[in-house]
Amino acid sequence: MGLAGILSRTVGAGALAGAAVTAYAVHEARQYTLRRVEVPLLPPGAAPLRVLHLSDLHLTPGQRRKQDWVRGLADLEPDLVVDTGDNLAHRDAVPVVCDALGPLLDVPGVFVHGSNDYFEPTLRNPIRYLLPDDGTRHVTSPELPWRELSRRFTDAGWSDLTNRTGSIRVRDLTLALAGVDDPHLDYDRLDEVAGPADPDADVRLGVAHAPYLRVLDQYAADGYDAVLAGHTHGGQVCLPRPGGARALTTNCDLDPARARGLHRHPADSRPGDAGSAWLHVSAGLGTSPYARIRVACRPEATLLTLTPAAG
Repeated sequence: MGLAGILSRTVGAGALAGAAVTAYAVHEARQYTLRRVEVPLLPPGAAPLRVLHLSDLHLTPGQRRKQDWVRGLADLEPDLVVDTGDNLAHRDAVPVVCDALGPLLDVPGVFVHGSNDYFEPTLRNPIRYLLPDDGTRHVTSPELPWRELSRRFTDAGWSDLTNRTGSIRVRDLTLALAGVDDPHLDYDRLDEVAGPADPDADVRLGVAHAPYLRVLDQYAADGYDAVLAGHTHGGQVCLPRPGGARALTTNCDLDPARARGLHRHPADSRPGDAGSAWLHVSAGLGTSPYARIRVACRPEATLLTLTPAAG
């Protein structure tokens, strides 16, 4: 076989392999998964508290399978829902999101928004996901109906934690809460939520859409027991390897090793260390509607069971 024939076969094999990977990535983006994680942070003797962490739904009216899957999460009967933003991916998606959440809106809940709640997604070069965000969506993308989404959530009884602190009573526990607007867009106002977390609360939770280090550092220093965030999509396209897939990016300044799942912050801290907290980053349930692919990083929701900390 001549050189031209070898090159032709090589190119053909590469194209076939690329098509196979793409087909798998499209398939994986629809393999919705529930993860269950235990977080030991409650006072001694407290009954476990079940917290459903939702993030990055990126819903559009046509995503019926995702809507049905989310609707089924109500069967988990959580005690609290924490929604860390990017629910929308279409200007007509507010009623779709609320219908998918269904009975979960009757459960005590808190929320913050992400950039994709504010601005409509547009077709972009996927490679740009690996690069720093230049913020051009502020002026180039139409606004989404985030105010309507906020109103629907608050009318249902959920607490808006956009640059706010507050508290909520869930079962027999008092939870002190702090939340910021999306750090990815520099909308966070840490000065408005900074200060020691309520020492008399049973649990202290910090909430943000994007887990930027400045936000995590502030929450940990202020004495919050745990921080919940999303945004990273778990890396979205990860490298499979023994011991677990490796994220290539987090689309923020969080290290890729903590792109999803339960970790500590700071990363080298231990439970009980002053100025440290648990960190849970959700890989989220969606993607941009223009890049519905995932590799070694299935879309997810997480049921966090809070249990008493070790004495």
